[in-house]
Amino acid sequence: MPTYAYACTSCGHQFDAVQSFSEDALTTCPECGGALRKQYGSIGVTFNGSGFYRTDSRAKNGGSKDASASSKSDASTSAKKAPAASPAST
Repeated sequence: MPTYAYACTSCGHQFDAVQSFSEDALTTCPECGGALRKQYGSIGVTFNGSGFYRTDSRAKNGGSKDASASSKSDASTSAKKAPAASPAST
C-alpha cells in the first residue's frame, strides 16, 4: 500500500498516511481540523545498470563487455581469411 504525504493549509502540520488506492484522500487535519493537501515530491526510485535505456538493449554483442572483446578478436581473424573463390561464370 502506498504512503502519501499530507500538509495542513491552516496550521502547517505535516504527516504521512498509508492508504490503499481505493481509499479517498484525507481532507481534514487531525491537529486543527483545517484543510489538507497532498505533498508531491521527487520519485524515490532510480534505475541503474544496463538494460534501462533503449540503446542498452540494442547491443550487437549481447551487452557483455567480455563478449565485445571476443567478438573483436573474431572479427580480426575473419578479416585475415582469404576470400572465397567465386564460381566461374559461363
